[in-house]
Amino acid sequence: MMRSLYSGVAGLKTHQTKMDVIGNNIANVNTIGFKSSSVLFRDVLYQTTSNATGATTNTGGTNATQIGLGTKLSSISSSITDTGASQSTNNPYDLMLNGSSFFIVNRGGTNYFTKVGSFQVDGSGCLVTSNGYQVMGWQVDPENPSQIKKDIVSAIYPESVDKKVSNPEQTTKAYMTGNVDLTDKDLSSADGKSISVSIYDSLGYTYTVKFKMTQNTNQADKSLYNLEITSLKDANNIELLGADDPTTAAKEGGYRASLGGKNSIAIKFDPDSGAFVYAGAQNQKDALLEITPVDASKGDVFNSVVNGEQVNGITIDFSNLTMFESDGNSTAKMVRGATDSTGGGRAMGKLKDVSVDNSGLLYGIYSNGETKLLGQIAVANFSNPMALEAVGDSLYITTQNSGDFDGVGSAVNEDGGKMSQGVLEMSNVDLSAEFTEMITTQRGFQANSRIITTSDSLLEELVNLKR
Repeated sequence: MMRSLYSGVAGLKTHQTKMDVIGNNIANVNTIGFKSSSVLFRDVLYQTTSNATGATTNTGGTNATQIGLGTKLSSISSSITDTGASQSTNNPYDLMLNGSSFFIVNRGGTNYFTKVGSFQVDGSGCLVTSNGYQVMGWQVDPENPSQIKKDIVSAIYPESVDKKVSNPEQTTKAYMTGNVDLTDKDLSSADGKSISVSIYDSLGYTYTVKFKMTQNTNQADKSLYNLEITSLKDANNIELLGADDPTTAAKEGGYRASLGGKNSIAIKFDPDSGAFVYAGAQNQKDALLEITPVDASKGDVFNSVVNGEQVNGITIDFSNLTMFESDGNSTAKMVRGATDSTGGGRAMGKLKDVSVDNSGLLYGIYSNGETKLLGQIAVANFSNPMALEAVGDSLYITTQNSGDFDGVGSAVNEDGGKMSQGVLEMSNVDLSAEFTEMITTQRGFQANSRIITTSDSLLEELVNLKR
């Protein structure tokens, strides 16, 4: 039997395999995160009809005579590290990895790896794939809520019940800013200049504290002013301080308020430079606004623990005030929170959105303005990602040649990669290259089939010799 028949058959088989791979690539041209594959051939055994000989003094050397026996499949490799184009979806849980990293997903206690970042949240608030595989990562450190505790990866719950709301926080700081003009007529009137500030108690309810600033007319020093508490009202504009004297038992309102232990505080400026000097006493720049209940039915809502520290009032900083001429118009005002925006307090908030940064950190954005760390999506890296085994559903598992997963993973930015929110990685199939490969494969298959038909014709001629 002619060897060319078997060579042709081998060529048909390998080209058919290559066509199968090309067909799969083209079928998945719009599959999110799909990685195209390519086929390599290699020759097979050779039949040696004569061996090579060495040169002698009388004759030259000769080469070996070998006849090949066709081709066979060498490898099918996936371009798993080639990143596809990005597709914008604006879905906060659609994520794309730039780099050689893989998302870690788990089902039934088994970890799988994928490039597809099309995630969603299930009924328990867990981040999952469309097939219900849990997305794995690291949790927030319970002892330090602003840090991640890197440990064995576990399921991430960005929208669990406890993360749906942001707890309220009492206002602990405020400051006065602006300018006081000693020629301002409001400052010399009985009503003074009205100043107010909105604050939160430990339950998240809103109150408005009103003050009046007046010039100290009992002394010749025109650079000395008084700041006096005049009212405390809740969100419904109901007066909560006593009508007669806020510093005494407030029978009608149920609360007592004091500023530096008194109903009013003195604010001193330098008459020569207009700079702030002190508030209340020498070398003091702030005073404590205390609001305490005198009615048993009222809660002590301004006495709470904030960020691990006990607070029993609001510290007001006066050092940002000045006393300059400004056409008789004073601009002094009080602002909730410190100058660095801390201590302002907040109401209870509801989760509005989830943000994922380039390193995979998840942050909850709440209606009260708080941004809270919710966890971090971990990724896996392999020494030989091309050796991962595809198991369908765009998932991979480790093999002996890919390297193992250590169970902890890493942050995506540790190897120079990044995570993009609101986009998905498209298939990396190059249609122009696939069609070109299809043409060459078709011609290769066609040529190998001709080998068989031509060899058959030769055999037919051989059989017909006996006619």
